[in-house]
Amino acid sequence: MRRRSRSSALIVTAIVVGALIVVVRTVQAGPECTPSKAGLRIAASSEKAELLRRMAADFSLKGCGRVTVVTMASGAALDAIAGGWSRDDGARPDVWSPAASGWLTLLRQRSPSAPVGAGNPSIAKTPLVIAMPEPMAQALGWPEKALGWGDVLELASSGEGWARHGHPEWGDFRLGKTHPGFSTSGLNATVGAYVAATGLSGDLTTRDVASARTRRFVQGVERSIVHYGDTTLTFLSNLLRADDADAAMSYISAVTVEEKSVWDYNQGNPTGDPATLGQHDRPKVPLVAIHPKEGTLLSDNPYAVLKWASAAKRAVAADFLAYLRAPAQQRIFTGHGFRRFDEDLKAKILQVPAPKVLDAVLTSWAELRKPANVLMVMDVSGSMEASVSRTGRSKLALAQAAAKRAVGDFGPRDRVGLWSFSTGHDDLVPVATGTRDELRAEIDRLRPQGATGLYDTALAAVKHVRKKARSDTINAVVLLTDGRNEVQQSISLDDLLKGLGAEDPVRVFTIAYGADADLATLKTISETTRAASYDSRDPGVIDRIFTEVIANF
Repeated sequence: MRRRSRSSALIVTAIVVGALIVVVRTVQAGPECTPSKAGLRIAASSEKAELLRRMAADFSLKGCGRVTVVTMASGAALDAIAGGWSRDDGARPDVWSPAASGWLTLLRQRSPSAPVGAGNPSIAKTPLVIAMPEPMAQALGWPEKALGWGDVLELASSGEGWARHGHPEWGDFRLGKTHPGFSTSGLNATVGAYVAATGLSGDLTTRDVASARTRRFVQGVERSIVHYGDTTLTFLSNLLRADDADAAMSYISAVTVEEKSVWDYNQGNPTGDPATLGQHDRPKVPLVAIHPKEGTLLSDNPYAVLKWASAAKRAVAADFLAYLRAPAQQRIFTGHGFRRFDEDLKAKILQVPAPKVLDAVLTSWAELRKPANVLMVMDVSGSMEASVSRTGRSKLALAQAAAKRAVGDFGPRDRVGLWSFSTGHDDLVPVATGTRDELRAEIDRLRPQGATGLYDTALAAVKHVRKKARSDTINAVVLLTDGRNEVQQSISLDDLLKGLGAEDPVRVFTIAYGADADLATLKTISETTRAASYDSRDPGVIDRIFTEVIANF
């Protein structure tokens, strides 16, 4: 960062230490443990999973037990645990570490018999911030002026956009925020907006959430959304690519992320993966971390031992928790942009609302969020007839089941349509509201045939949605394919990419389905439209992938 506000000054220590510390696969000094051969499985949120994985490898070398860390979005883990954790959810974890305790609150609200007790200690902290490209923050008066949600609303509701602050070349104010049902930063940002709308410094009530004034404020903020998402990595990765092309100011004006993610981005490492740290230059236009003046919520990264864990696993879990909270491991956390678990932050920290209020916030948000125009495009080429081992079903059958379930995740104001494609494409359901039953029926009727006309179909789908695009909606194509372009008479990839363009109002979210899917090309298509590509080359995870894709809307 070139400059920092007083509210962001605490990041300086973390950045300096981060420049000196490298995570290595050597045993770190830590507390003593009880020797064990038990295995411990931890489901952790994405921003810290790789750090935990490396610490777990060192811990296991001490003979304290075998610790395995798997990455799982906090919202997805909540749904799986509340549902009793079925076989489709994967191997059952013994410990859950979401990004924030708010997820534990929601779990108890939705499932009174949930296997989570009280007293789930923090292993590291990071507050939610509004991250803005430095020149944009300066145009709003940063660092001298304290900024917050009110400033976001003012810009979002202004018909002038950035021209109001002397920069018409920056266009409209564009906000990036993840889906609060999946992502901690999205959940915390949504709660923060409701608190800011009320002007309260204390606890929210269900009456506050339901008030007309609050709803107008939140809807005004949501109107500026570019799209939602299951992870902030999509926004930050797209922003870095725009920065590489000297177009950082044209993609997004602000994005709600955890403070740790601002540190990652400014190292040129938007994914936060320690393995890729140093592989990319720092961005030309850095982000600044704005702690909202109305207050912010804290991602406290709780460590919850689930009640179904055996006594032996609980013993390993206790030893690993002590190891994570020891000074050596805390230095690793702070060296990668986190705060220590016991650090007192000077920023104004808001409390997580009561369970029924938090549920009311999510219900209200679902009514106020920005609606979408989405065309679902599904590959029905001959290769989709292939069977998937250990399932007794074809690739198409699995995709059909997942797509039908995903239809229910769209809101009542969303307009959704359906195409199928192989050599050519078929317009099956027009993009409209109230088509859910028709969508499911047409998905059921899909049958495999022909080759894969990927490029022609992708461009035709974008042109189709482009005609229906509106400034007050998220306009997108969701394209699933299990192959690569096989039609020789089609347009080239270069022609397709030129026809898409980064400034296009339509974003293409691609799903690479099955082992033969052309993931690299699909990623290029999504990146060109500043969207995201999803890897479902293991057909068995297509249900989860569809859920993550629909989280963008």
